Amino acid sequence: MSLLIDIFGYLSIIIHGLTIVAQSMMLGGVFFLLFLAGPLSARIGPAGPSIERDTRLIAAWSALALILCEGATVALQSAVLVDTVDLNLGNVLVANFAISGMVKIAAATLIAILLFRRERPKAALLILAAIELAAATMTTHAAARLDDRLPLLIVAGLHQLGAAIWIGGIPVFISALARVHDGAAWRLIGVRFSRMSMIGVACILVSGTTLSVFFVGSLDAFYGTAYGVMVSAKIALFASLLLLGLGNYMVVERLRRDPATSVARMKRFAEVEIGIGFSLFFAAASLTSVPPAVDLTQDRVSWAEIVERNAPQWPRLTSPNHDVLALPALQAKLDAEPAQTMSHPQKAFVPGSGDLPARNAADIAWSEYNHHWAGLFVVLIGVLALLDRTGQRWARHWPLVFLGLAVFLLLRSDPEVWPLGTEGLLESLRDPEVVQHRFFALLTIIFGVFEWRVRTGRTTNPRAALVFPLATAIGGAALLTHSHAIANVKDALLVELVHTPLALIAIWAGWARWLEIRLDPPGNRIAGWVWPVAFVVIGLMLLEYREA
Repeated sequence: MSLLIDIFGYLSIIIHGLTIVAQSMMLGGVFFLLFLAGPLSARIGPAGPSIERDTRLIAAWSALALILCEGATVALQSAVLVDTVDLNLGNVLVANFAISGMVKIAAATLIAILLFRRERPKAALLILAAIELAAATMTTHAAARLDDRLPLLIVAGLHQLGAAIWIGGIPVFISALARVHDGAAWRLIGVRFSRMSMIGVACILVSGTTLSVFFVGSLDAFYGTAYGVMVSAKIALFASLLLLGLGNYMVVERLRRDPATSVARMKRFAEVEIGIGFSLFFAAASLTSVPPAVDLTQDRVSWAEIVERNAPQWPRLTSPNHDVLALPALQAKLDAEPAQTMSHPQKAFVPGSGDLPARNAADIAWSEYNHHWAGLFVVLIGVLALLDRTGQRWARHWPLVFLGLAVFLLLRSDPEVWPLGTEGLLESLRDPEVVQHRFFALLTIIFGVFEWRVRTGRTTNPRAALVFPLATAIGGAALLTHSHAIANVKDALLVELVHTPLALIAIWAGWARWLEIRLDPPGNRIAGWVWPVAFVVIGLMLLEYREA
């Protein structure tokens, strides 16, 4: 139980992100079934029944995934509350989060039953979808407001509805396009889903603007608070989705004029929309873990502080000694005290406790050194990838640089952990930040090895080439949920102001590489130049990283 409490914060964000994904796919599938696949089945032709069946199954399995995720959320929060607060399980289960969660589980269960039984009672599915959305809004920031609570709940529900119609409907849209092979059917599906998507986009725009006014409130809150920074990240991802959606809309318009128009680009853009949309969902999950910006009027980061922190300086390429860091220095002092009394020395840090000693100048220098050398690795990767694009065959081994970066991260990212520190590797996994660092290192090794095998022809399976873009995009999405245990709130936010754009560029780089692989010329050639340049930009940003 103590381990669960240690990792509760980060684990709850991950599960909440998966919950939003499952909920949106379930609702998106239901709306697609009721307003596209069902009504147009006869007009689509022989593929109509297959599209209906696929839509039902995708929505039904998403409902089951939602049940599991929501059940895990309720169980996790209940277990932590029972163990840390003087409440029994009965008292916890009547709390708002538990009631909302159980209502969501019940609604999702009934939706799954109806879909698996191949029934399509439109009224019942719409009512259950409305109940699902209503229960989901009761766990948002809007539910905690004292003023304007009801209108904010309605707006929050509209926000989730728009995301479900548009982003949640894309998986079944791609599935439907794969079932048909004539221009008339493509046009029929594309035009109807385009209209549905416009409704979803309108819902998101109206509700997102309203929520920003109420929860962010001012321009300085966008860059001066963690909530505002994450909202800014969501806006950037949303703008990316709009550009991709515009590209698909142009294909639909061509289909109106010429049914023989290829829909390959529409399929590939839709695939990327799914990836970026899911990243946006995890950003939304991270957003729920911080208070609204309007409630944090003190200790905001000023624009002058941001400019000062990010003023260009020469990278730090030399490292301080490990024993002068705050934690090893404190541990040495604690070890020396009981040596005279033969007692057992006290540990300076217990993984997961969050009780790190105040960082000193050596700690800051250590972290900056890590980021700057990581930046050199990433710049080298981007430059070699660009040379590979120009035909320099020797440069095709650039993915091996990822292995060096991974080893560097494993050794340096957590100096209190083995092999440099005294904390064992398994014991250190109680600390969410250590877990995240190990995850990023492992991810780096995986896509480095796979991409090297692809580049050198050792792997001929075309799907293997997709590992690198997926791992890059997933790493970027994970970085959006990354948190740092820095005592000073402003320092923490100034760090996140660097990590957030790094995460966004990594997401864009991953999906640009995806388009290079999946898209037809000339789009794939353009994408093939975009992602190496993005890596160079990431590396240069890391070289300018500062913590003081």
